[in-house]
Amino acid sequence: MELRTLGQSDIKISPVIMGTWQAGKDMWTGIEDTQTIEALRAAFEAGITTFDTAEAYGKGHSEQIVGKALCEVRDQVVYLTKVFANKLSHDKLIKACERSLGNLKTDYIDLYQIHWPAGSFGCAIVPIEETLGAMEKLQQEGKIRAIGVSNFSAKQLQEASRYARIDSLQPPYSLFWRHVEKDAMPFCVENNITVLAYSPMAQGLLTGKFGPDHQFAKGDHRSKNRLFQPNNYRRVQAALDQLRPIATRLQIALGQLALAWVMAQPQCCAIAGARNAQQATQNAAAAKVVLSLADLQEMDRIGRSVADRLDDNPVMWSF
Repeated sequence: MELRTLGQSDIKISPVIMGTWQAGKDMWTGIEDTQTIEALRAAFEAGITTFDTAEAYGKGHSEQIVGKALCEVRDQVVYLTKVFANKLSHDKLIKACERSLGNLKTDYIDLYQIHWPAGSFGCAIVPIEETLGAMEKLQQEGKIRAIGVSNFSAKQLQEASRYARIDSLQPPYSLFWRHVEKDAMPFCVENNITVLAYSPMAQGLLTGKFGPDHQFAKGDHRSKNRLFQPNNYRRVQAALDQLRPIATRLQIALGQLALAWVMAQPQCCAIAGARNAQQATQNAAAAKVVLSLADLQEMDRIGRSVADRLDDNPVMWSF
């Protein structure tokens, strides 16, 4: 898998990144640690070198699983993790980073990201200058290699860039969810900030595995995803029917088609989760898919039949 450069850093990342929100188990159902570990190792064997996690995923459990699965190949992989919005003051952030280092069984984190902006979900508002000051201290000490942000608007990203070099933005981004295109993406392209797209398969929607009458198990947070709400869901199913012939012609799975589209966008890598080794291997293979300009234009049109009917709320869920 041909690696890409993360922002202005010297870090090389795989265009398909394995996401591990589900590894934390909280807000998901049917997740088994042994299968997750197998998936992580299968992803690495298939060429994925970059793994994204967060302390908030299962109160550190996801980080611990990543550390357990990949400790023997630590020198060959790149770890991305995040600090949550309730730990953005200087001292809390330093302690959070130390916990993440312990969870991951490593003495450095390649990319440390602000998970949500200060003030999100009722958390305290902390000046971005203070938060980034703590991150730069960690960087100077060699505990983190690069700084990123997640779920930031263009305005918030611009402000953050005044105080530190930001190498990445992690937004929700898929064929069906495209708020970042009209907000922060132009700033990212102009300033060489890598876009790490999460939910590039729209939390499984773009795999085509959820039929018109699908019901999520109790405790699965995807029931709160706005794309799964009735009016949007009907448009989603119609769009999937139009995407299937493209995947069939290219002899790939729908999910791989969705990942390939994201990776073809400016400065974008795709963060794809996997419950098992088979899914991880399939996701990795998406890096080999080549889409023609005609394919991209047709997919853009189909995706907009869903995305353009959404409101301007950048948060995917109605928690």
